[in-house]
Amino acid sequence: MTGSDFRMNTRVIGLAGWSGSGKTTLVTRVIPALTGRGLKVATVKHAHHDFDLDQPGKDSWLHRQAGACEVAVVSSRRWAIMHELGDAPEPPLMEILAKLSAVDLVLVEGFKRHAHPKLEVFRAAVGKPLLHLQDNCIVAVATDAPLPQAQVPVLMLDDIGGIANVLQAEALPLDRIGQIEAAQDTAQDTAEDTAQDAAQDLA
Repeated sequence: MTGSDFRMNTRVIGLAGWSGSGKTTLVTRVIPALTGRGLKVATVKHAHHDFDLDQPGKDSWLHRQAGACEVAVVSSRRWAIMHELGDAPEPPLMEILAKLSAVDLVLVEGFKRHAHPKLEVFRAAVGKPLLHLQDNCIVAVATDAPLPQAQVPVLMLDDIGGIANVLQAEALPLDRIGQIEAAQDTAQDTAEDTAQDAAQDLA
């Protein structure tokens, strides 16, 4: 499959929510439902800046400690590449999505400020506000209790089949994600230019 085919066939949707809302638990419950429908699923997880998949003392860890900027670990069952950013900034989501193999659906956990369709995972007990009230990319909310104030469709967290339906229906093709991101950047640039012009007029 070519890169162009990948962009045509891969669809992307995220799960967003505050820490403690149960995003990872939901991801691990809904993946079997999606793969059971014959879908090939990949995931992208946003982590804290100091995460490490490696184990101190292992050969690959020693390679990195010695100064290797990238280390590939390969076996007959799986392979992984660890890339050291050093002082470089965190790569944007689109750059990471472009590195994935061809799949039917990518589930993005985290990246709640990025412009892609998202299912909000919400628990009132976490004590944080609803995200979808400030994010029009959120298409539905999965929660553990009735949510009459919600302004998007609401599903219960134990309705795994219903959540899988929403993820499939609302996911967008990868090239559409790029268009949304580009439009958002343009809008931000325009707003900044307008603010600068207004400041100059007042000067």
